Amino acid sequence: MKKFSAAVLAVMMLAQVPAMGQAQDDPLAAWRPAFDPSGAKYTYILSNVSHPGIDGIGVGYRIRDKVWERSNGRLYVDFRPLAQLGGERDVLQKLRLGAVQGMLCSSVAAANLADQLGVVNLPYVVDTFDKLDKFRATPELWEPFRDSALRQGVMVTDITGYGPYGWATTTPVKTLADAGRVNFRIAEAPVNTDIYRAWGLKFTVMPWPDVPQALQTGVISGLDHTPIVCNLTKKFDIAKHFTQVNYAQGLFVHLMNKRWFDGLPPELQQVLLETIAEESAASRVNTRRQQDEQIDAAKANGVEFYPLADEDRAQLIKQAEPVLAKWGERIGADYLEKVRTTLGD
Repeated sequence: MKKFSAAVLAVMMLAQVPAMGQAQDDPLAAWRPAFDPSGAKYTYILSNVSHPGIDGIGVGYRIRDKVWERSNGRLYVDFRPLAQLGGERDVLQKLRLGAVQGMLCSSVAAANLADQLGVVNLPYVVDTFDKLDKFRATPELWEPFRDSALRQGVMVTDITGYGPYGWATTTPVKTLADAGRVNFRIAEAPVNTDIYRAWGLKFTVMPWPDVPQALQTGVISGLDHTPIVCNLTKKFDIAKHFTQVNYAQGLFVHLMNKRWFDGLPPELQQVLLETIAEESAASRVNTRRQQDEQIDAAKANGVEFYPLADEDRAQLIKQAEPVLAKWGERIGADYLEKVRTTLGD
């Protein structure tokens, strides 16, 4: 019941986002299919916890429509955002079992599935849009990441994004000393826990659907997330300050149950994978634009943005070295070194 209530709360909160243009009684009205999917022979249930106004999530609907057209109505991508199927830990378990066939999973949660998926969350490794594009386009970096969850029966098909991580807070955080007075919400992911412990910052591990109430009631006073997400999901209504830490790129990892995929006819496998690749690449381009748009919109609504000083950034990098060493053992030291060397500073 608690998990169900949290999911309902997330839908209720996000239904109030006026920029999305939905009626409050149906936050997904604008994304209804323009076709009747009841005649589809195959259905691909695709889950996500947040709002499709984020381009890296809305891509799910564009995949739905293009796959329907290209498959001549044989394959229906039943996209379920807004935590309709539960929180990410719950859906990951359903994905392994095949009860859910696909998931646009945050990269921080995906690391619970396979350690190598945590490489993109390590601080100041894949921390810019350019580095992310290079990571995706370099086979020696991408293929180990792509194949890392196969032993769990899960394929990584592609990635989309939601911008660089920083701190949305209820009071200004202009220095690391200021950050020491904040209780940050972080995702349910081991790599994030290690990072915040290394940084010596106070944190609370919390499922995403629980964040709105926790922020409103003061249980947390800060949020480790990105400007795109914080603005579109109205977190900036309460947390009016954002520190541009820019230590990692927020990603959605498109996961798929391999046994289900293997059961598709070959021509539908090709349609699905090609469409995911095309729309994911387009979405990564769109995310750069959306980042600028949402920062401008937040500033226009009174949100203050603060760049992290070079000396504070250097301090965070130094304090995070033990995290990189620890995760190098889990990910593979050679692989992590290859990622860092290839992408550069």
